[in-house]
Amino acid sequence: MDYPFAAPPAEGEAIEVAEGVLWLRLPLPMALDHVNVYALREDDGWTIVDTGFDTRRARDIWQGLRSGPLAGRPIRRVIGTHHHPDHIGLAGWFMQADGAELMMSRTAWLTARMLQMDVQERPTPQALDFWRRAGMPADLLARRAAERPWNSADVVHPLPPGYRRVHEGEEIRFGGRRWRVAMGDGHAPRHATFWSLDDDLVIGGDQLLPSISPNLGVYPTEPEADPVGEWLASCARLSGLAEPRHLVLPGHKLPFTGLPLRLRQLVDNHLGALNRMEQALGEAPRTAVGCFDILYKRRIAAMEFGLALVEAVAHVNHLRFGGRVRAVGERDGGTLWGA
Repeated sequence: MDYPFAAPPAEGEAIEVAEGVLWLRLPLPMALDHVNVYALREDDGWTIVDTGFDTRRARDIWQGLRSGPLAGRPIRRVIGTHHHPDHIGLAGWFMQADGAELMMSRTAWLTARMLQMDVQERPTPQALDFWRRAGMPADLLARRAAERPWNSADVVHPLPPGYRRVHEGEEIRFGGRRWRVAMGDGHAPRHATFWSLDDDLVIGGDQLLPSISPNLGVYPTEPEADPVGEWLASCARLSGLAEPRHLVLPGHKLPFTGLPLRLRQLVDNHLGALNRMEQALGEAPRTAVGCFDILYKRRIAAMEFGLALVEAVAHVNHLRFGGRVRAVGERDGGTLWGA
């Protein structure tokens, strides 16, 4: 793998990564403290790929980008790679302010719009039961039960009812290039990636990341999901398109080349974690939360606990759907899993 750009653009600035393609960054108030967005020049304005959160700071940064690197030209199109708020938080704002067209997969758009309208003041009974069965400690569970949960609407501008669907295998045109759409699953359902038919660019979103693996989570809304299985299948499909020459523009971290190797690494990372978990559960039953040390091989900070829990459940689900582990009892309301 190689990283052609040693450092990311500074806040409010841009790096041209290919002719007519600008790499921009927006801050995030979390451990992963940024999201990459891309602006592709059109004859009459710009196409924006992903947007960042809808926060006052992000809007101020975008206003500076508009008058600076984007030279005051309008945003004609917003492409959302997937439904997560750091990628579509300001899509509705651009639609409202510029009349921009929104392009996403149908599943991503429906999910984003549903989450934006579903505001909860307290965790649902289903969420509390899900956390308990996963092995969340009782003191943390009680604290979460009394708190307002994080809502997508906190950082996502309302999405107007209307978008253009992109689908698997479609050829679309933007930024002076023809692109093939290839969908991935696991991190987010029907995550769109875009493969240029005219040069070496690939827009990878969170499906194709260097140096970190995207979160694969099971949530109370679909407790029987198998995102790890979906992820492994997606990596296999995308490997058929990947070539060493491709310059991947990821949703986080630095643009990179060497995609075939990176896809193998992403698969091996999860296969290794699954094998470690199966071996550990054969030695002594554990809850999903009890597998943190096996899965992550490091201490999980408080702010990471929620994402760590949903990914641990995802790995347990994949093992049990494959007949490699089964429920063997309970401890303090948490399900114990054994090989």
